[in-house]
Formats: sequence, structure tokens, C-alpha cells
Amino acid sequence: MSGQWQRKREILTHLNNGEFISGESLAEILGVSRAAIGKQIAGLAEYGIDVFSVKGKGYKLSNPVFLINESELLANITNRCFYFDEIASTNAFLLEHLDELQSGDTCIAEFQSAGRGRRGRRWVSPYGSHLYFSMFWHLPQGMTQAMGLSLVVACSLVSVLTQLGAKDVGVKWPNDIFFEHRKLAGVLIEMSGTADSGCNLVIGIGVNIAMAQQQGELIDQPWSDLQQMLVNPDKTILAKTLQQQLHKDLKLFEQKGLAAFTDRWHAADIYLGKPVRLLLGNDSIHGRYLGIDEQGGVILETASGQQHFVGGEISLRGV
Repeated sequence: MSGQWQRKREILTHLNNGEFISGESLAEILGVSRAAIGKQIAGLAEYGIDVFSVKGKGYKLSNPVFLINESELLANITNRCFYFDEIASTNAFLLEHLDELQSGDTCIAEFQSAGRGRRGRRWVSPYGSHLYFSMFWHLPQGMTQAMGLSLVVACSLVSVLTQLGAKDVGVKWPNDIFFEHRKLAGVLIEMSGTADSGCNLVIGIGVNIAMAQQQGELIDQPWSDLQQMLVNPDKTILAKTLQQQLHKDLKLFEQKGLAAFTDRWHAADIYLGKPVRLLLGNDSIHGRYLGIDEQGGVILETASGQQHFVGGEISLRGV
């Protein structure tokens, strides 16, 4: 951890108890000047941290910050784990080091300056508010073996969140996690390799834990977070459990394929049997959603009969 982040984390620790604390008290506790505290507080805004400042009372966080305990994480997680206070993108970091990685190695950060979602969307990544997690995995049989992998990752996420107390969590094809029809977590899988001679995967996952109002306004779709479910997980345990569950499920996927996860997917599928719109580039297809096929593609009952699609995005908007 860099010196600048050590000081910021010390300040956040004192702000994170839900009570106001004066700048003078912070300066005395940390052994720095009042001006230094003011500069550090102002700098937190650049990382998406909203701090209330009230004359005569001091400072207070508008939303709690959930930070990983680095020593506990590294002591308990299997494989190598690269942990950062700030990074451009956890996925990008692993993609830059593919030749040095083994299946199960992870990268976790508290802040992403260039977080990415599916279809080139920006993934809003304020400091300490959510989990930003990426895992490397190698499939020896190539890209064809990865068919349906994104659905497996979504099933792993549902299992982990349920273990930690989340209720009524569902999946939306191909890999989004929803709560009350609002997005709770997302997956971005990036791969390189050939069709039949080995494939390197980087599996990126973002889980919303406590979204500040100002940050939420930057998102162009309905969202939810674990706080709305009255779930405040230990983020260190969340990261560790996710790494372990993914490792277990990806091993099973290598051995038995998507068929081993079909029942888990359908049990969590929130769109099953509903009229939907499948977005394919500039086109859209209306139909009743019938679930997934053996390859992880979506099945729609349309005016032209039953049809299978392996790409696109499901939406209820405009239905």
C-alpha cells in the first residue's frame, strides 16, 4: 500500500463510524496539520467518495466505505491475489500479465479509473463502495470449450451472494445478476486463444455493495446494491468466497460442461416464460423467453416459431 493511500485509509477509518468528526480531531489523531486533512478530504471526492462537511460539526461520510483487509485476504485466498487501492481496470491488469498467471489467480481493487462493462459500457467504480474482482482461467481445449461460460459465472455469483445472506437474487441472460429487476452485479469475460488449442480467460466481476447517490446518477439503467437488501457483507469474506466458488465451478465446467449448471440457471432465471425483447445490434426480436439451450444460447418463442440465439441482450423495455 502506498503512503498516500495509507493516510487516506486512516482518515476513512475514522469517518466510517457514522458520526461527525472535526478536522482538528483528525489532525490531532493522525499527527498532521489541519490543512493536510482538508487537502486529503478534498482528494477523496476524486475517487467517488462523498463526504459531508458541516461547520461546527466536521466531516462525515454520506455512505459507508467497505474496505478489504489485505493481510487477511492474502492469507486465506488460494492462488495468487494482486490487490490494489487504485488501478485502471482489474481485467486489464490480468490481460497484461497472461504469461505469468495460473488458473485461479485474481486481481482485486478498491477503485477503477477505467472500469469496463459489457458492450463497451463504463463500469462506475467509486473507491471502497463495491467489489471489483477479476480471475484468470485457462481452458486447454480452446474457445469452443468456453461456450456457456458466462452463465456458469452468473450461477457462481448467485451461490456466493445467497451464502452471504442475500435473498431473491436472480439472473438475466447471459450473465447479469438482478435484485427486484435492478442490476446488482455484472460480468465481463475477455478471452484470447484459438478455437481448439487453448484459451486464456479473464473473468471480471463487479458487485454493488453501497452505491452513493451521486455515483448512482452516473448509471444509465436501474441498479441495486447489497445495502438495499439490508446485507452488509465483510468484503474480504465476499472476495475470498467468490474466488473459491468460481474455482470450484470452473473445474466442474471443464469436466462436465454447461449441463452441470442448467438446473441452477433455471432456478434463478427471472425472465423464464415472460415476453421479452432481444436486442441484436440495431435490430430487436420480440418473443416469449423459454430459457437456455445446451450451448447457453437463448430460446425464444416468436411469431416465426421457436428460435435460438447465441448473441444479443434481453430487455423488458418496450415490451
